[in-house]
Amino acid sequence: MSEFNHLILTFSCPDVAGVQAAITTCLFEAGAFIEEAASFGDSESERFFGRIVIRSNTDAPLQERTLRTALGAVAGRLNMEWALNEAERRCPIVIAVSQQGHCLNDLLHRVSTGSLSVDVRAVVSNHEDMRRLVEWHGLPFHYLPVMPENKAEQERAFLGIVDAAGAELVVLARYMQILSPEMAARLAGRCINIHHSFLPSFKGARPYRQAHMRGVKIIGATAHYVTADLDEGPIIEQGVERVDHSMSTEDFIEVGRDIECSVLARAVKWHAERRVLISGRRTIVFR
Repeated sequence: MSEFNHLILTFSCPDVAGVQAAITTCLFEAGAFIEEAASFGDSESERFFGRIVIRSNTDAPLQERTLRTALGAVAGRLNMEWALNEAERRCPIVIAVSQQGHCLNDLLHRVSTGSLSVDVRAVVSNHEDMRRLVEWHGLPFHYLPVMPENKAEQERAFLGIVDAAGAELVVLARYMQILSPEMAARLAGRCINIHHSFLPSFKGARPYRQAHMRGVKIIGATAHYVTADLDEGPIIEQGVERVDHSMSTEDFIEVGRDIECSVLARAVKWHAERRVLISGRRTIVFR
């Protein structure tokens, strides 16, 4: 029987009277003490979402099997989708990158300093540029060059690395490849991408130059789950900064990279801490 100090319960179910009371009563009767709780009733989807951090209400550790049995009975009555995860366990991830290494470097630095509690199992890239950085951090670097004629083969290799690493999350840290619908489906709900927020206003190459030429006053970045619809998956986090006429294109790029790093890091952190629940085309984020 598994024993834990802290567990995180996440759930969603039809929003009917008594949901919160049923779940909290179940936890109490199973010997759990609630340390943190957040919930949201979505009037549009008519579903109720929640995240609860629990520990034992005695000196003894939590008994996972006991909790799962009790929650399973409640879930059957409430038609509830739920997950129970160890709070202290670091989420295993695989990072993908191309030639721009700012987001990768930021994530690895946060992990190495303890400010981002994830377990990076491997880094995948379609270029060799980031190999030295990755191997300096003592991580496996997998070079998978992608061309039209081998895209399907390389995606299978990518997924093989994800499976072998036991990764629960794939982070596209400026990975400049469009995932096929098949790969996006395989990674549904567990693949995060970051992009500048000019899309679709400034498509194609050199978006910051296009923005500079148009005299925009705000630039930003968006972190979202990957779907088959390019850059249209459920949004997890966004950030913006003001810019003005005195700034060059290079200034725009520098500011944009800083925003991309911070937005992506927050999205990865919240996912790893089980704070993000997907509701159709949007997310519920318990920050």
